[in-house]
Amino acid sequence: MSLYDEGHTIAGWTGVAIATAGSAVVGLGVCTASLSVAGAGLAVVAVSVLVTWALHLSGWGKPPGVRPREQWGMRVRDTRARDGHPGCVGCRLAGRGRKRSAEALVPTPGAIPAESIPLSPIE
Repeated sequence: MSLYDEGHTIAGWTGVAIATAGSAVVGLGVCTASLSVAGAGLAVVAVSVLVTWALHLSGWGKPPGVRPREQWGMRVRDTRARDGHPGCVGCRLAGRGRKRSAEALVPTPGAIPAESIPLSPIE
């Protein structure tokens, strides 16, 4: 068995099931020459992407790459999903995985000497 068990997750299988149903509706729309049915099928496929992404971010999807054997099970929830997975496009799109230092956000007092700040007299 491979160490890469990509897609063996609740998020992966749910997304595939919804996308398969959407593809069937698109096929039905093409066979019946109905633009509205084909559009509805494409909307279902788009929903499958959003559902898969939401499940991944809630911990039911797993990051790419090699994982320890105890995390191979499909029903194992990933507790690291809240912080974002390194190299994961879905986590980056959600704003996760970017480390911000507290020092960059809050300037320290005294970082700029008072004498270097120009003061203009108010007239």
